[in-house]
Amino acid sequence: MALKLLSDAEKMFILHGVKDDFRCDGRTRREYRPIEVETEIVSNASGSARVRLANTDVLVGVKTEIDIPNPDRPTEGKLEFFVDCSANATPAFEGRGGEELAYEISSSLSKAYGNQSAFDLRPLCILPGQQCWKLYVDILILECGGNLFDGVSLAVKAALFNTKVPRISSATVDGGVVDLQLSDDPYDYQSVNVSSAPLLVTLTKIGEHCVVDPSAEEEACSLVSAVVAVTEKGKYVTSFVRGEGSLHPDTLIDMLKVGQSLGVDMNKELNNALKMELSQGENRERCGFLK
Repeated sequence: MALKLLSDAEKMFILHGVKDDFRCDGRTRREYRPIEVETEIVSNASGSARVRLANTDVLVGVKTEIDIPNPDRPTEGKLEFFVDCSANATPAFEGRGGEELAYEISSSLSKAYGNQSAFDLRPLCILPGQQCWKLYVDILILECGGNLFDGVSLAVKAALFNTKVPRISSATVDGGVVDLQLSDDPYDYQSVNVSSAPLLVTLTKIGEHCVVDPSAEEEACSLVSAVVAVTEKGKYVTSFVRGEGSLHPDTLIDMLKVGQSLGVDMNKELNNALKMELSQGENRERCGFLK
């Protein structure tokens, strides 16, 4: 994605603010911007969520489908991510401008969720080696205001939490042909366990310091970022470095430690918010799409 154009004076102002631990919007180096999470907002999806992280706006929908398990993982279901960078989000996404970023985001999510200890796909298996549930996770970037990786991971976890997988009432095999019967009760479903699902935490190096949840303007002042996937229990799932710059090994280790601490806090806060929203049931106010 093309960097937001800033003058040298603007970049110097941001750099000095980060150095003094007082960013342009009043945050410290380790503070996130306000986060809004809303689930069950797309009526024709099995699960959905929308996350607003200041000016970053992400919509996620999950679709369930019956498929055949991978031969090397016969007792597991499947999970597939697709990212669409809307041309309305930023002029940089016009044409094929967002394809590289979309691939990078979907690949990072696949690696993070591909770890069995972080996200267990076995409950999605119907008949080992023959039938399983496949979850298609469609991600739409509506607006870019910086820190897309964190915003997307929050929306994905919230949408999976909201996903309702139909209950299989009976499953038989006759002459190699599988016959599945789905429950007729729309309220008879199984939920997806996301208690240990990871969140991505981005740490961006500006000058001699790193900041979390960088704005678009702050990203324009940086050449390198580290992204780490962390579970609620503080386990590292995957990590990678983005950008044209480089990081000293000691700096990278310090950034990963900060990411681990923040990842634990973010996971706990999101899990608590989702459970609270679930407890409100049909009484909560909805203001989503396609209602």
